[in-house]
Amino acid sequence: MAIPLLDYPASSQNQRVPGFEIPGDEQPRIYSTDNLPSLSDMDDLILAAYRQIFNEQQLIASNRQTSLESQLRAGQITVKDFIRGLATSDVFRSRNYNTNNNYRFVQMCIQRILGREVYDEREKLAWSIVLATKGLRGFIDDLLNSDEYLSNFGYTTIPYQRRRILPQRNQGELPFARMARYDSFYRDKLPPSSGKMLSIYDPYAPFNFEKFIQEIDLKRVAGVLLLFAGVAVLTLLISYGANTGV
Repeated sequence: MAIPLLDYPASSQNQRVPGFEIPGDEQPRIYSTDNLPSLSDMDDLILAAYRQIFNEQQLIASNRQTSLESQLRAGQITVKDFIRGLATSDVFRSRNYNTNNNYRFVQMCIQRILGREVYDEREKLAWSIVLATKGLRGFIDDLLNSDEYLSNFGYTTIPYQRRRILPQRNQGELPFARMARYDSFYRDKLPPSSGKMLSIYDPYAPFNFEKFIQEIDLKRVAGVLLLFAGVAVLTLLISYGANTGV
């Protein structure tokens, strides 16, 4: 039996406060199929979906889900189904789910699918339990079927970061795309630098001529200079013979 979602307090974030600002360039652009988009508009909508779910760092041709794209263009699936297909694809699983722990993955999915930051650590814990008990597909289905998703995006709108900028503030919330792709849990497992220099001097340190002379391989330098000198002499002889007819 699946464990029900734990209760967590909903803190007052920007998206939970009614806004009366005039739409402008700072407001997120909304992509929807409500207005029967043209071919170019549909291309922009699909690109916006990839950018929202896969993030800017994963916008590469090999990540495209061409079968889902064709079904969306033909009207066989809704935008919500397209988002579900992207978030449960093998590419998304390998590049996001497999490379992060459950807490970090839950935070990423709430940002990208619900369009907001997590309220607190208890919300991470609550959704991590859903992810652990229902698996990736069940977790994504619960997010997409939640009242929050349906009331804000429905079946026809691409999710977006809701109300990131407030006119009363000098700086709004940073876009989620600025966040690192991997959690520190995995970055800390990277092997430490061996400290072995790849060149004869440290490329990040100020150039030291004495150190350069001490560590340089004079035999190789002399060989290269002799080679260039021989090529130069041979070129001059050929040029001289061509001019004198010898």
